[in-house]
Amino acid sequence: MRLGIAGCGRIAERGYIPAALGAEGIEIAGFADPGPERREECAGLWARGGGGEAPAFAGAAELLAAVPIDLLVVAAPAAHHVALAEEAARAGVRSLVEKPPAPDLEAAQRLGALDPQPSVAFNRRFLQGHELRGAVPTEGWLELDLELRFRRGDWGAHEADDEALLDAGLHLIDLACHLSGAAPIAVRSARIEPERASLELELARGRARIACATDRGHREVVAVRDRAGKLLARSSWGGLRTRLGGLLGRPDPLVLSLRRQLEAFRPDVPAYRGQGPIVATPDDGAATMAVVEAARRSAALGGAEVTVAPLAGASR
Repeated sequence: MRLGIAGCGRIAERGYIPAALGAEGIEIAGFADPGPERREECAGLWARGGGGEAPAFAGAAELLAAVPIDLLVVAAPAAHHVALAEEAARAGVRSLVEKPPAPDLEAAQRLGALDPQPSVAFNRRFLQGHELRGAVPTEGWLELDLELRFRRGDWGAHEADDEALLDAGLHLIDLACHLSGAAPIAVRSARIEPERASLELELARGRARIACATDRGHREVVAVRDRAGKLLARSSWGGLRTRLGGLLGRPDPLVLSLRRQLEAFRPDVPAYRGQGPIVATPDDGAATMAVVEAARRSAALGGAEVTVAPLAGASR
């Protein structure tokens, strides 16, 4: 499978390039970014890693016209996501759109009208989701606690500076819906600051307590319990354990999840454990943005309960 990368920021440098280098049957066929230094740096990282030569272009249109690819990874800032996915669709190429899928709900819903239909890069489905999905019962009430925090300054993004809710919280919202297989219904107790956010999300078959921060040390914890409080499944990443794992040669969690995500697009890979496709759809992306809008209204109302706008055809 041949990839094109549109947007040569940190997620390409630290995530997609090493993920593609470690994946089976996947190569990067070209890069696109308006910044010449960034696109040449990514092309160099790919070549130095053993991936071979890959041309670099100033824009995705030039890449799509010059290089045959199977999937365009849209890794530019969110304001450009829909336009880049539309360019890929016009060229008959499927796209994988990084989160957030778009700056707002209305724009995110436009992705669902494209053909071929894009996917949304909620890579935690391939980390905690990969670990926990088989242990979570498909019926019955669930109580989920999800936390994701990291220091934004350590990441060093070139341009993007999304608030914590979009940068980290969006992953947790999607993961709660994905693990439970349930649609979001309402948000309450939301508190939103630039670097921290928390909320309680009511689901069709449970409740998720979500907390995220972009000004604290790396930590990712997901715990799933039943109605009586019995622990059903738990995943923990970050902190000393993950740092020691890196020293021992274990894969970086970001790279591992992105590698699994890319490999899921290969035509010879079966559906995830017989439970259906795991890669997020545009409907899934729009559902998370609907939760974000409800959370913002809840926070503005002092934590009051706000119903999540229902989306026709939303899939889990």
